[in-house]
Amino acid sequence: MLHKCRSYLSTFLFLTLLLSVFSGNACAAEQQKVLVVDISDSITPVTDDVLADAIAFAENDNYEALVITLNTPGGNLDETLSIMEQIAATDVPVIGYVYPEGTKAWSAGTLILISTDIAAMAPYTIIGSAQPVTVTASGSEPVEEDKIINAIVKRTTENAKMHGRNETAAGKFITENLNLDAQTALEYGVIEYVASDIDDLMSQLDGVEVKDKVLDTNGADITYYEPSLRLAFMGIISNPIVSSMLLLLGVYAIILGISHPGFGAELFGVIAIALGLIGTGFDVDIGALFLVVAGVALLVLEFQAPGFGVFGIAGLVCIIAGSILLVPTDFPNNYTPAEFQRTLIISVATPTILIGLFFVFIIYKVFEVRRKKPLFGELIGDMALALEPIGNGQTGYVLHRGQHWKARSSDVIEKDDKVTILEKDGVVLVVEKLKDESESENQIGVGQD
Repeated sequence: MLHKCRSYLSTFLFLTLLLSVFSGNACAAEQQKVLVVDISDSITPVTDDVLADAIAFAENDNYEALVITLNTPGGNLDETLSIMEQIAATDVPVIGYVYPEGTKAWSAGTLILISTDIAAMAPYTIIGSAQPVTVTASGSEPVEEDKIINAIVKRTTENAKMHGRNETAAGKFITENLNLDAQTALEYGVIEYVASDIDDLMSQLDGVEVKDKVLDTNGADITYYEPSLRLAFMGIISNPIVSSMLLLLGVYAIILGISHPGFGAELFGVIAIALGLIGTGFDVDIGALFLVVAGVALLVLEFQAPGFGVFGIAGLVCIIAGSILLVPTDFPNNYTPAEFQRTLIISVATPTILIGLFFVFIIYKVFEVRRKKPLFGELIGDMALALEPIGNGQTGYVLHRGQHWKARSSDVIEKDDKVTILEKDGVVLVVEKLKDESESENQIGVGQD
């Protein structure tokens, strides 16, 4: 009897343990996950790659939703359109969220927000200013070409229509540079939610149907997407300011390496230019590159061959013009506010002009030295003092008017002998042993100017 009781007790304990394990697994299975990917700073080709990777990550790991936090002044139009297409193509519900408080999602950021399945903003955030502009020497001008404006407006209003949002406001973001705060955007039907943080947003979204799926986000685990090392590095060099500065530094490093070989500056220059080109997505103006290359060639010619500075000045003009043209501000490849584009031009043009002025100063000094007569006067016939043995094929140094000169002679000259300077062969003096030393003390001029 006791044996049977023990057997029943063991079976009961086993079933209880098994039930608790299954219950734990069921609870764990019910715990949903939400992936958060951050888009901040300018939208570049790498932003497109980062979002594609995050979407694939969310699809493969069965995430309940993907939240895109937006804090951007704008960016490349091609990548913005690609991001819109990725959002529409994935089965994962994509939530656009302008966050944190006090930030913005201007121009391209606004277009992305309108394209998401659910649009939300944190309090005190702003969206808008989506009208494209071009930057000229006299300032900035809005793009008013109907072909461009109509295409962007139609794409944006169709995205708003697809998600049941205010199409009129969506169009005015582009045609009138409309700006809206979070509460006004909610009242106008541009967004669906205003949330103080991600937890608050997840609580509000719980039970909402998106893409034929009812969201279960209340209390969901929040996972923040971390890009791979490769994408993180690409994100740094694809910043328009960083990529433009890499191109600029590469050009001047190659100039330095050619004029002063042996320090590896040429290698650094090639690497910097390669990284700069990769960072810009190889979308570089060929004319600008030609100007930079021509400028480098002219500067090298100025350094290597005597001249009057004409080649050097022309080279500087070419490099400055080419460097400014390399700044990626042309529309529609770059869809950013005019203020950001002007800052970008100043960031690249200022060091270019400063370095250019430095080279102008060097060329001026070289030109001045070329025109200046030698300060040491006529050497021929002057006396000097041998500082070491000279002759028999051996060169040595002599002292003339406080300066050390390398010298050679067909005579055998000992240290401290007086010599006469016969001629100057480059930087080497041709001397002979002094025949008459009676007046040598006054003629050597040791230590005199």
